Amino acid sequence: MKMTSLFLIGAFTLANGSLWAATGTEDSIERLQMSSDVLHAIVEAPDKGIPEEVLSGAKCIVVVPHLVKGGFIVGGEHGRGIASCRTHEGWSAPAFISIGGGSWGLQIGVEGVDLVMLVMNDDGFQHLLSSKFQLSGDASASAGPVGRHASAGTDWKMNTEILTYSRAKGVFAGLTLNGAAVHDDKDSMRAVYGPDTTERQVLMGEVPPPASAHAFLAAVRGAKAEATAARQ
Repeated sequence: MKMTSLFLIGAFTLANGSLWAATGTEDSIERLQMSSDVLHAIVEAPDKGIPEEVLSGAKCIVVVPHLVKGGFIVGGEHGRGIASCRTHEGWSAPAFISIGGGSWGLQIGVEGVDLVMLVMNDDGFQHLLSSKFQLSGDASASAGPVGRHASAGTDWKMNTEILTYSRAKGVFAGLTLNGAAVHDDKDSMRAVYGPDTTERQVLMGEVPPPASAHAFLAAVRGAKAEATAARQ
């Protein structure tokens, strides 16, 4: 009887582990697709979106699709997203991140807000490589400028490590995130890359991208190429 119980427990655990892996992989693939859609929107709405100078100068792009549904002042919310950074060989494979907590300045009554974060310098890049950091605490972050061109006199070009944007109903706007914690999404990383791959390895370009990430990386390259061409 005892052996039967142990067998059933083992079988249940194995089945649930396989189910979790499948669900985790499907969730990660869906997140990659939704993030690709957000990047396509950047290209399609240059006059209302992220300025060309900002986008073409970014070292990393982080997209958190459907961050929150509704709300006025949101504290303790949680979102999961994708990050990719520029390497010597091109853009890195996507790393999976999670963000939550802090004080979030979001639009009143808006559903399906997307978050875009642009890492603008090496200090911001090093924070992203760490397992966890805090916006406007460990890393300086501010709401990014919006429009086809950014003013040369704005602070983003000088000191800000990370610029933050929200997107709702096709319109991008600067977003203030104070105290929000960004950390690696270990469950999604394990589901896509296995148990031994770290976020740092992925963002440093040491890990080849999976087939499921090709559309997302194409969207990253397309958005940056469009911005660079427009800037030149």
